[in-house]
Amino acid sequence: MREEYGISNDAYELINACEKELTDVFKRIDSICEINSLKVLNAFKNNRLSEIHLSTTTGYGYDDLGRDTCEKIFAEVLGFEDALVRNQFISGSHALCVTLFALLRPGDVMLSVTGLPYDTLHEVIGIKKNNSSLEAFGVKYEQVDLIDNEFDYEGIKKALLSKKIKLIEIQRSKGYSTRKSLTIDKVEKVIEFIRSIDKDVIIMIDNCYCEMVSDREPTGADIIVGSLIKNLGGGLAPNGAYVAGRHDLVELVGERLTLPGEGREVGPSLGANKSFLQGLFFAPSVVASSVKTACLTSLALEKLGYEVEPKFDEVRADIVQNIIFRDKDMLIKYCQGIQSSSPVDSSALPVPGDMPGYDDQVIMAAGAFTQGSSIELSCDGPIREPYIAYQQGSLMYPYGKIAVMKAVSMLKGE
Repeated sequence: MREEYGISNDAYELINACEKELTDVFKRIDSICEINSLKVLNAFKNNRLSEIHLSTTTGYGYDDLGRDTCEKIFAEVLGFEDALVRNQFISGSHALCVTLFALLRPGDVMLSVTGLPYDTLHEVIGIKKNNSSLEAFGVKYEQVDLIDNEFDYEGIKKALLSKKIKLIEIQRSKGYSTRKSLTIDKVEKVIEFIRSIDKDVIIMIDNCYCEMVSDREPTGADIIVGSLIKNLGGGLAPNGAYVAGRHDLVELVGERLTLPGEGREVGPSLGANKSFLQGLFFAPSVVASSVKTACLTSLALEKLGYEVEPKFDEVRADIVQNIIFRDKDMLIKYCQGIQSSSPVDSSALPVPGDMPGYDDQVIMAAGAFTQGSSIELSCDGPIREPYIAYQQGSLMYPYGKIAVMKAVSMLKGE
């Protein structure tokens, strides 16, 4: 049967041998999954989730009990005072955009301490010119790059002492860069350092791709942002994003998302309550499947002679697995192998193309039930050296394993 599917004997034997080597790694992932599952169940119990909360509202969305309870549950799971969880957010990038416009004013300075942010934020900030950017509204932007995948503490200190910084952004996941994603320990250490210099600066974490990869979420920040078609949506959320943090800051984000004076009191759930809550319920297991698939990919592709990051046994910060091909054709072929094992559009052949928000052409394998859902197995990358594939997701580990077998078979031309 596997031969009919296009999986070679060599690929089958390689992946199964790798799986046996990963026994201890998988046990560690299962332990994290159990801790996060208990956390979710406790939040459901503590907030007395009931069937009435799975109902829907339309129109203005006044008095949406399910939406309000959902936000309390997300806040508890994430470990923050308050949360805004809305289907009116188009994406994680949109939630970041709304948050930045809510918290920054003309003349304020925003500082990224993780180098250049993700491509889709370049026009939001004004790194790439846009008449609707923060820069166009008089918000200044500065950045401090990482040094050898570590925070530049001296650079951060110099920036904080040279002028008043209103907001600091920390992007945990690597985006389309070659740096490592940032573990919680590293993030909490730099937050403590920043607080020792300026206790009032707003610290915002872009947590996309990172939720539930560890047994806790980062503490000490003022606000944290993520997408629901990534980790916390569990593959069931049809769209949306969350913003969690200090109550006063979450309120400001709510007023920017809708309108001043009404803020979070409006915004109909349109049937999303059940999807958001059930997705959160599935999230610990789904994220564990994604991490297992990433570890399997890392070990298998390393055995084939490719550079990988992170290594299969490293402590992980997110669900993203890098494969550095240094060959355009190999990058394209691998992505095509992943696409051919997708549940949706498996017959489509992905090719590089232009995408909004990106300077380079991008190849994207994403045969998902929800368009753009990164927690479902996908693999993409910009067509630029060193030709890195960024693989993420897999709702269920067996499907991820099959897809990697197929992609390896295509790489080997079998």
